[in-house]
Amino acid sequence: MERGKMAEAESLETAAEHERILREIESTDTACIGPTLRSVYDGEEHGRFMEKLETRIRNHDREIEKMCNFHYQGFVDSITELLKVRGEAQKLKNQVTDTNRKLQHEGKELVIAMEELKQCRLQQRNISATVDKLMLCLPVLEMYSKLRDQMKTKRHYPALKTLEHLEHTYLPQVSHYRFCKVMVDNIPKLREEIKDVSMSDLKDFLESIRKHSDKIGETAMKQGNDPYVAEDLVCPREEAQQQRNLDNIIFQQPRIGSKRKPKKDAYTIFDTEIGSTSPKSEQDSGILDVEDEEDDEEVPGAQDLVDFSPVYRCLHIYSVLGARETFENYYRKQRRKQARLVLQPPSNMHETLDGYRKYFNQIVGFFVVEDHILHTTQGLVNRAYIDELWEMALSKTIAALRTHSSYCSDPNLVLDLKNLIVLFADTLQVYGFPVNQLFDMLLEIRDQYSETLLKKWSGIFRNILDSDNYSPIPVTSEEIYKKVVGQFPFQDTELEKQPFPKKFPFSEFVPKVYNQIKEFIYACLKFSEDLHLSSTEVDDMIRKSTNLLLTRTLSSSLQNVIKRKNIGLTELVQIIINTTHLEKSCKYLEEFITNITNVLPETVHTTKLYGTTTFKDARHAAEEEIYTNLNQKIDQFLQLADYDWMTGDLGNKASDYLVDLIAFLRSTFAVFTHLPDNLIALTIFLQMNYLLPLFQDGDFFQHLQ
Repeated sequence: MERGKMAEAESLETAAEHERILREIESTDTACIGPTLRSVYDGEEHGRFMEKLETRIRNHDREIEKMCNFHYQGFVDSITELLKVRGEAQKLKNQVTDTNRKLQHEGKELVIAMEELKQCRLQQRNISATVDKLMLCLPVLEMYSKLRDQMKTKRHYPALKTLEHLEHTYLPQVSHYRFCKVMVDNIPKLREEIKDVSMSDLKDFLESIRKHSDKIGETAMKQGNDPYVAEDLVCPREEAQQQRNLDNIIFQQPRIGSKRKPKKDAYTIFDTEIGSTSPKSEQDSGILDVEDEEDDEEVPGAQDLVDFSPVYRCLHIYSVLGARETFENYYRKQRRKQARLVLQPPSNMHETLDGYRKYFNQIVGFFVVEDHILHTTQGLVNRAYIDELWEMALSKTIAALRTHSSYCSDPNLVLDLKNLIVLFADTLQVYGFPVNQLFDMLLEIRDQYSETLLKKWSGIFRNILDSDNYSPIPVTSEEIYKKVVGQFPFQDTELEKQPFPKKFPFSEFVPKVYNQIKEFIYACLKFSEDLHLSSTEVDDMIRKSTNLLLTRTLSSSLQNVIKRKNIGLTELVQIIINTTHLEKSCKYLEEFITNITNVLPETVHTTKLYGTTTFKDARHAAEEEIYTNLNQKIDQFLQLADYDWMTGDLGNKASDYLVDLIAFLRSTFAVFTHLPDNLIALTIFLQMNYLLPLFQDGDFFQHLQ
């Protein structure tokens, strides 16, 4: 019983499973029923499932048959309608075919045009793409062409700026093109070319500056005493430094109140894009052509002659290229070499003033350029470098002047040299260079100048003394009298009362010597001008030099005349008279020096004139010479007389020897009447000292009788 229930239960379960499988087969895609069928074949009820399946198929067939029978009439009607449509479709097909044929025939040209349009559109796209690429490359090519033009016209700084833009802005946008790679490879070469060309321009500038330093210095020294020009030459320091903007054209504004013209592009650092595109002008050599300004009343300034743009361009180019230090070292080295050449004086410099002038002009020109470079560039040269050059220049210049000035024997040349040195020192002082050592050296040259003056006046005195007639000056009219008194300070009331013609007691050499002493004082005063000396120092210098003139030069000249072999007693007596009057004139010389120096004689440490001593010594020498000459004459009388000294016959008649001797003494003493009373007494006393011993000898008188 239970077994029968269990079999029935299993049968129901199997049937339900088969039913499920059939539903799954009906509802599942045929591609996915494999696992379902596998489960049927894996089971033991395969046969029963097949029966179940057949039964299900038959049921579906019956349902299909019922459905077909229900829709058959509609199917038949549909077939009938389809057959009708078939004929119409054939007609439509024929019409479409005909229309297509006609359309193909009629649209053949249109197809050709469309093909052409297609090709044009393709070309247009290609052209548009090409234009876009060319527009991208065109700025690069334009910049490169501009670079080559700038290189060709030697506008180096703009070329460098263009090269920077080309390298960093334009080339990266088209770096994949081959021509760009060629440009990139060329950039270092172009930089080196710019560097080399700018250095070549700098070398030309330095060479030109070396050749024209004397011209620059000459202009600076000519205008050194003009306050406006001196101020304009130096340039305002702060303003000059602010103007060194390397991206702009630099020029000097005209100074308010000054008659100076604005700088003529002398401060142009480099060309700009807006500037002239003309090739490099002659100005780039360093010296501007100013011959077209000869008719202009205004002389160009020293720095107007110089175009410093090659220096500025080269400096900036080397700075941009990272080689500023190399440029600075090269510039300073070359300028040091040029300084040594400038400071080497020519061997014949001492012969003419032009030699000194050219030497000074070159030095001034050199330092004017360096001073301008110092204040218009940022560090190309510095104050320490300038000071070092100036110290070297100062020492070499002073040494050269000491050597060459020692050869000068012409006081006029020495005076001109002094004035030139003062102008040289004042000009450089305007530019801030210390020149105290130059003025100290001028004091040394002053001593040499005094020596040359003494030599010159020695010749002057010698000519005056040699040409003098040693006779009192005759005066025939009031005009001549006033002329002589105007030349020499002489006052004599008795002489003034005498009628014309009359004579001055002294000869012509007295006013001439007196005037030459004054001329000597004037010459000494000329040298002391512009030496920045005090009045006391000038007075002391003049008095010392005048003392040397009196005690050494004039005294020597007088002594030479007095000691001359052929000089007579008349000349010696006139010399005594002349020196007496010159001695009296010394106080007027003192007053003359006081008037021109404004230093009173009572001032402490004031040097006194020694003219009194000089003239006294000369007078004493003349008296001694008179004494000697008289003795020689008397000795000659004694030696030449031929008498019988042993005769015993004594007559009352005087001997011829005594008569001759007395006649000689009478004529000699007549000469002494022109001397002042005190000098007459002194002279007679000297002569009697010699004659008295002879007259006191009794035998002598006996022999004379």
